[in-house]
Amino acid sequence: MSARDPHEEGRIASALELLFDLCFVVAVAQAAAQLHHALSGDAAHHVAPHIGHGLLGYALVFYAIFWAWLNFTWFASAFDTDDGMFRFTTLVQIGGVLVLAAGVPAAFEALDFTVPVMGYVIMRLAMVSQWLRVAKSCPELRPTAMRYAIGIVLVQIGWLLWLWIPHGPMALAAFAVLALGEGAVPVVAENAGQTPWHRHHITERYGLFNIIVLGEVITASTAAIGDAAGGHSGHVLPMIGLAAAGLVIVFSMWSLYFDHPAHHVLTSFGRAIAFGFGHIVIFAAAAMVGAGIEVAIDFDTGKTSLGPVAAALALTVPVAIYLLAVWLLIIRHLRTGPASYAFPVSALAVLAVSFSPAPIHISAAILATLVFFTGRTKS
Repeated sequence: MSARDPHEEGRIASALELLFDLCFVVAVAQAAAQLHHALSGDAAHHVAPHIGHGLLGYALVFYAIFWAWLNFTWFASAFDTDDGMFRFTTLVQIGGVLVLAAGVPAAFEALDFTVPVMGYVIMRLAMVSQWLRVAKSCPELRPTAMRYAIGIVLVQIGWLLWLWIPHGPMALAAFAVLALGEGAVPVVAENAGQTPWHRHHITERYGLFNIIVLGEVITASTAAIGDAAGGHSGHVLPMIGLAAAGLVIVFSMWSLYFDHPAHHVLTSFGRAIAFGFGHIVIFAAAAMVGAGIEVAIDFDTGKTSLGPVAAALALTVPVAIYLLAVWLLIIRHLRTGPASYAFPVSALAVLAVSFSPAPIHISAAILATLVFFTGRTKS
């Protein structure tokens, strides 16, 4: 397995990488669906919302999804050979994420992470075999590859031991330590010799995953709106208005991300680390927008006991987080002046309209205005 040229012309995502992303979005969709149920509850069956419980489960599950995806993405940018062994190892990782997805409901309902952790460990150990191939085939990167392999194995042992810790503050503290350990592995490994990742390819991969997550938001929202409007003529017009506002929000989120060429940000290892790790906030917030739209539908149709402000915050908070994360990771490095600071100002405005009579529709107007005034930057 030889290293690829980091300046290779025409480097694009492969069909295998796209399939990999689609399988990961299965897990994202499961996490978002469970978050929706936790936030909204079920007024008809007297099931109260479990906001704190749902947000905790979502954060823990989404971390596992994102970290496994991130490690494959950066590895494939530097070493993708598309031979039989690479494809087999990728298949194993896809199997791992499907195992993880199958365990998401139990993780939310009972904080039982046994199945998600098993799926996660399968994915991570598959990466160990890839790094061992690099160590054997690329003598110049052997120290880096061995640091990756050893570090990943050690942290996976930690995750398996974590399953034995009773639920509570100690388990959360141990989770944080293990997550920091996972983050330290690439930092320590790359100090021995940087892998030749391709900045255009990396930003394309992140952008494609963002598109797929936003597509899942539209799919879930469409299904929820259809269920709410079907058979209830009084809900049709409100659902049409909500659907239009939701579509504007998602389209604006897409535009605000892609109107600024992110590859210009990746000019150093430090920025690459921030860009790579920080996208967990962008992706998690994007998926949460889908849950927020579904909560808004439940509120309009009387299916949740949440009050108007709480129901609005289920959407406005992730939208604001998305805007702030895109600004911090991309926009502020590429733009200066009012066009840059319009992002955090808009995020605050979106939060403020949570207390208005029509928070979803006004949020859509704010995002559309932001798109209009910030415009595109040169690629």
